[in-house]
Amino acid sequence: MNPFCEHLAGLNRRQFFGSTGLRMGGIGLAMLAPQLLQSASAAERVQPGLADLPHFPPKAKSLIYLHMNGGPSQLDLWDHKPKLGEYFDKDLPDSIRNGQRITTMTSGQKRFPVAPSAFKFAQHGRSGTWISELLPHTAKHVDDIAVVRSVQTNAINHDPACTYVMTGSEVPGKPSIGSWLGYGLGAVTNDLPAFVVLTPNWKSKNAAQALFTRMWSSGFLASKYTGVALRSVGDPVLYIQNPDGVDERNRRAMLDTLGQLNQRTFDRFADPETLTRMTQYEMAFRMQSSVPELVDLSGESQATLDMYGPDVTKPGTFAASALLARRMIERGVRVVQVLHRGWDQHGQLPSEIRLQCADTDQPTAALLHDLKQRGLLDNTLVVWGGEFGRTVYSQGTLTKDNYGRDHHPRNFCMWAAGGGIKGGIVYGETDDFSYNVVDKPCHLNDLNATLLHCLGIDHERFTYRFQGLDQRLTGVEHQQVVRELLS
Repeated sequence: MNPFCEHLAGLNRRQFFGSTGLRMGGIGLAMLAPQLLQSASAAERVQPGLADLPHFPPKAKSLIYLHMNGGPSQLDLWDHKPKLGEYFDKDLPDSIRNGQRITTMTSGQKRFPVAPSAFKFAQHGRSGTWISELLPHTAKHVDDIAVVRSVQTNAINHDPACTYVMTGSEVPGKPSIGSWLGYGLGAVTNDLPAFVVLTPNWKSKNAAQALFTRMWSSGFLASKYTGVALRSVGDPVLYIQNPDGVDERNRRAMLDTLGQLNQRTFDRFADPETLTRMTQYEMAFRMQSSVPELVDLSGESQATLDMYGPDVTKPGTFAASALLARRMIERGVRVVQVLHRGWDQHGQLPSEIRLQCADTDQPTAALLHDLKQRGLLDNTLVVWGGEFGRTVYSQGTLTKDNYGRDHHPRNFCMWAAGGGIKGGIVYGETDDFSYNVVDKPCHLNDLNATLLHCLGIDHERFTYRFQGLDQRLTGVEHQQVVRELLS
């Protein structure tokens, strides 16, 4: 009996109609497989991109996304509000809040007392951008970055907000930005994945929000586009070393035989995920050589290590992750995502945010400088930000030197630097309470459209058909490239 027909006979009605579309596409892919394999061989790329991408000459070829998970306070880092001192411990005016929703964590408060920042701000660089004293190292590079003060998002809680910032949608199951770029632009190198994820530790004592794999998942795209998360303890990748008694020649012979078996499976069932499995096995074999070399920092100069700070030689720190991000970009990784937790400061914000900035400020500045001095910043996008901002009013007890802040999606700050981005500018403005955007709002998907533009991609033409829609990273609603951010 034909195994394909036997398999179909065991499907119920829901399973049949749920998989038929994919299976018909798989049959078509099977018919094209010889041409696809021949094309990939000709280009000598294990993971090629789409033939029609980029749409136009890109300014950037790779992306480093520094995500401050939990929602860093824009009021204490980037959005200087000197007049707030006059409102200390006064209620936030109703005309400012204007009935906007707030979370259940503060909705029961009898008062919403205004909490000015406990930190001093100063202007830096030729641009004169205002930056908090918490970021003295990043302040030295302000003329290379574009600060966006008016970013807006739809979600008010962490899970949907984190999903939104990485996938362009609150609905789970969509591809992350790194997966989209791996799918569209492909991998530059055959020895490392196109998309790598780092999840460093943090010094804050607050309980951190969980990280969900959907933040680097491929969603409805093939699973080979999912980000590869490197571990911070032990081997960067599980089972990267061969077992005792197995050498490289034996491993190669085993993979070749396994590849033949998988090819037979693909020939019988035409499941595209079988091709993914074959590709991933091959990548895993190559990573046995490339990953140990990647994480070996012994070849870095002492000056470079000193630039990233004292934590750089401690595996799993943000400093080590920042240096690894540069090393990955050098070696052809398309997207590096660094997710630093612990920024959800509902209480004890002044002391906790100091710890978070101590983790990240010097390494972030070092990364920018390192990329620039090596000629890599011109074609590498660096993005910094969280999933939303924080409220101007205090959550819980307010004193001059202690307060907390709740979630605030109406406006927050992000910045970008590198290929295609105009440095030394500030885009957008908020009211005196950093509560509402008063000039040049920037939706999160407007920013995503802008990042894609820097990478040579027209966000409206970059689609994938799924569930009857031409899905996009920027969603199905109208979004636009923020031209003022472009160099």
